[in-house]
Amino acid sequence: MHLRRLLRAAALALALLRCLFRLAFKRLRGRLTPVQRALWLQSACRAVLRAMGVNTCVIGEPPSHGLVVSNHLSYLDIAAYSSVMPCFFVSKAEVRNWPYFGFAASAGGTIFLDRSSRASAGVAAAEICQRLQLAVPVLLFPEGTSTDGSAVLRFHSALFHPAIQMHAPVTAAALQYICETSLPERELCWFGDAGFLPHLWKILGMPALTAVITFDKPTVYADRRTAATITNQRVSTMRAEEVAELPVYA
Repeated sequence: MHLRRLLRAAALALALLRCLFRLAFKRLRGRLTPVQRALWLQSACRAVLRAMGVNTCVIGEPPSHGLVVSNHLSYLDIAAYSSVMPCFFVSKAEVRNWPYFGFAASAGGTIFLDRSSRASAGVAAAEICQRLQLAVPVLLFPEGTSTDGSAVLRFHSALFHPAIQMHAPVTAAALQYICETSLPERELCWFGDAGFLPHLWKILGMPALTAVITFDKPTVYADRRTAATITNQRVSTMRAEEVAELPVYA
């Protein structure tokens, strides 16, 4: 296990450096469009997951546009979702200050939100409206925090409003993590006061880990509260369903 950690840590460091070089090379050709930034992030996240030994399994069809809402379990969620579809994330403002990952999030076109500021919420909502007009979905974690996976928390409805305003489809997506050693999902989640580096070190030492993402059908809703309630129920239901014979994609 110790050797596995060291090898994956080295592979991860190398992958991160390569991603930075690719971004720098792309920027030499001129300013990147939001879609180009999302595509760069997708490439970077695929490289990061490969280095960490994390696989992905997709059930259903990833949407090509609109708003996607999901439960939130870990910082790995961002890499998992971005690896299976280019998308723009809506994230708390604190992520911007994380070492490397904050820079990568900014470079990938993430929309940052200061949850203590009404002005920030208004700016974020306006930015979401603009992004919803592009052929890349916007992904939101409406629980507002990561959890241990024991239950899906209530979805905050405020940031559903741009999708309602733009008559954009909303897709519920459920995420779960499965380890080949049948370790409880709680042990794979990053939540509460858990430190980032200790958790990352633990993940690097684990056997094969799979992020299972289930997409529901896109739906246009009449109001944000109905959208939040129904998508929350759908995510809870999809997570509760048994996952059999999972195809794994490296």
